[in-house]
Amino acid sequence: MRTLRLIALHLRVVAMYEMQYRVNFFLQLFQSLLATGTGLVVLALVYGQVDELNGWSRPELLVVLGVFTVLGGLVQAVIKPNVVQFMEEVADGTLDYVLAKPVDAQLLVSIRAVRFWQAVDILVGAIVMSVGAAQLRPGPGLLAVLGFLAALGFAAVIVYCFLLLLATTAFWFVRVDTFVESFDGIYQAGRWPVGIYPSWLRIGLTAVVPVGFAVTVPAQALTGQLSWPTLAGAAALAGTLAIVTRVCWRLGLRHYSGASS
Repeated sequence: MRTLRLIALHLRVVAMYEMQYRVNFFLQLFQSLLATGTGLVVLALVYGQVDELNGWSRPELLVVLGVFTVLGGLVQAVIKPNVVQFMEEVADGTLDYVLAKPVDAQLLVSIRAVRFWQAVDILVGAIVMSVGAAQLRPGPGLLAVLGFLAALGFAAVIVYCFLLLLATTAFWFVRVDTFVESFDGIYQAGRWPVGIYPSWLRIGLTAVVPVGFAVTVPAQALTGQLSWPTLAGAAALAGTLAIVTRVCWRLGLRHYSGASS
C-alpha cells in the first residue's frame, strides 16, 4: 500500500505540472496521429499488392501496429524519461539524493519522471488496435482478451527491465547514453510481426533485444495465434529479466561513487 500511495503521489504531482502546458497535448496528438497515419499508409501499400503477409492479414497487422504504438507510448511516457534521468544522475554523482530517501531506490528512479502527454500514443494505439480487433473473424473472445492483457503486462516488464539493465551499466561505464538512445531505432522493428523477418534477425529481436517478441506476443494473443507455451515463455522471460535487473542494480550500487563519496 505504501508503494501504491507513493506512485499515486508522483503521478498526481506530474499531472499537476504537465497541466500547465496543455498545448503539449495537441502537439503530441498531432505527432502521434502523423506517425500512426504513416504506418497505416505503409500497410495499405503492402496489402494493395498481397492478401496476407507471412500468414498475417490486414486486421491482424492493425492489431500489431496498435500494440506497437501502445507499448511505444509507455516507453516514451514513463520508462525512457526515468532511465535517462537516472543515467544523468549517475554521471553527475547526484544519485545520492535518491539513495538517501527511505524508499526503494529502484522504485523511485522508475516513477519520478513521467511525460504525461506522451500517453496520447497509448490512446491512439488502443484505438488502432480496437479497429483491427473488430475486423477479425471470428472476433477475440474473453480468453483471448485475458491472454492479451497478461502478455501486454509481460511485454511492459520485458521492455522496462531491458532498458534499465542497459542503464545500470552507467555504474561501471558512466556515459552509456547511446545504448539507450539506440533503442528507439531498434524498437521500430517491432512495427512488424517478428515472424516475417529472417531467422537470424528473428533470434536477435527475441533473445538479444526482445522488442519484436514484446510486441508480437500480445498481438498474437488478441488475434488467436498465441499458444500457451509461448505465453509461458513470455512470463518466464519477464521474470528472469526482472531478477537479473535487480541483481545488476544491487551490484551497481556497490560500485557507485557519488558526490558524497
